[in-house]
Amino acid sequence: MIATRIVMTGLLLLTATLPANAGISVGTLSLESEAQRGQAYRGTFSVSNTDTVPRTAVVYQTDYTFRSDGSNEFAEPGVVSRSNARWISFGPRRIEVPPLQSVAVSYEVRVPADSALVGTYWSMLMVEEVTAPGLPLRLQRNQTEVRQTVRYGVQCITHIGGTGRAQLSFTGTRLVSDEGESRELQVDVENTGERWLSPAAWMELYDGDGHQVARFESEKKRIFPGTSVRFRISLGDTPSGKYKALVVLDNGDQNVFGAKYDLDY
Repeated sequence: MIATRIVMTGLLLLTATLPANAGISVGTLSLESEAQRGQAYRGTFSVSNTDTVPRTAVVYQTDYTFRSDGSNEFAEPGVVSRSNARWISFGPRRIEVPPLQSVAVSYEVRVPADSALVGTYWSMLMVEEVTAPGLPLRLQRNQTEVRQTVRYGVQCITHIGGTGRAQLSFTGTRLVSDEGESRELQVDVENTGERWLSPAAWMELYDGDGHQVARFESEKKRIFPGTSVRFRISLGDTPSGKYKALVVLDNGDQNVFGAKYDLDY
């Protein structure tokens, strides 16, 4: 997944190698707001140049979805059913950023006055460098130099008030071991509701007598409606055996989801 995390992807271009950590960066990767139907809101985010020479970037829109198998898709803006791309206007679309300075990108989101809108809608503003410092390419035959250009995906998220059903579904589990005998439980989760959630996962293991023998935690993950993620829960040095596992997804509010599994390893 991109992204996000939160979302950042790299593009390799056949030019000359750039110094690390010099170039375009953005001040945030997530623009989240709550709004009512028919309401408009505005904001800005910064695009910075950490280099000592001018840089140029373009800003454009895409939709964004991702799946638990690690795949993601950057579709044309407005294609995904919960895209808010067509609500958003922004500028400038081409940015000349002076050395060691920042330029603000302004955006406005106009939520349609449509009573059918509920829950969370989102899309991406992509910031991508299009020019870099001119470096002479004096290449001999069969030689190639590489310059890395990074694009940033800024998630633009609109919640329609407090509306939308919150629901997560457990869609698959697998117990994975590596060559060093380290084990982890992989749990695939899909957001089958209408509102985004950002739960943390934790698991408790119980022996055959019902005694808790271990508790493990995993990182939080952001899950938009219709997308899915994979939680990886390390089992540490828990001895092999048969256990009952309780897996809980805790959103930090009233939205808590759980599932029970039999583990034998």
